[in-house]
Amino acid sequence: MNAQGSQPVRVYLVDDHTMTRAGIRSLVDGLDGFTVVGDCGDAREAVEVIARDKPDLVLMDITMPGLSGIDALDQVRAVHPRVRVLMLSHHEGETFVEQSLQHGADGYLSKDSEPEELALAMKAVMKDRAYLSPKVARGLVDGARQGPAEERTTSRLSSLTPREREVFQLLAIGLSNKEVARKLDLSVGTAKKHRENLQRKLDCHSAAELARLAIREGLLEE
Repeated sequence: MNAQGSQPVRVYLVDDHTMTRAGIRSLVDGLDGFTVVGDCGDAREAVEVIARDKPDLVLMDITMPGLSGIDALDQVRAVHPRVRVLMLSHHEGETFVEQSLQHGADGYLSKDSEPEELALAMKAVMKDRAYLSPKVARGLVDGARQGPAEERTTSRLSSLTPREREVFQLLAIGLSNKEVARKLDLSVGTAKKHRENLQRKLDCHSAAELARLAIREGLLEE
């Protein structure tokens, strides 16, 4: 239940797979105390809807074209600071979990979890308790046993600014400088400058190389 007590928790789904959204919607709508108020396959569009409709809980995928769930977190927090966000992903590695939590996620659930765990996770985050599925928690423990985080290999994207990460994903799906500029409300010159900075920082000099890196980092699917 949310702060209103008798009112169901209003849930919004963000996942670029239509079948996945339909399955999650069915699971959530079958639970007492929760109702799905909308869903979307585009993270950037979802931020606009969340700002307008103010759901209580957002279930967010990570790997999506154009803007990843991790990069959308900051924008979601900016437009609706009190919303709870539960990440749902096939990625169980510590890098994804740590980045999600650092950007404001309240919990992280593996998509390979049993359906019953989704209810546990949603109830936990709505009670201000962080939730990590056992599979995800094991990954964090294994990572900790390898030594301090700064001694392990870091993501090639860690040096990018939030805006550069947005531009990176748009370029990785094949958008031109002009299309990126229009999508992000930038000048073409600014978009071009971001592209040059990305190529230098990431040592990627074509859209194909950017796409391959995005796939390796788990931000795009093959």
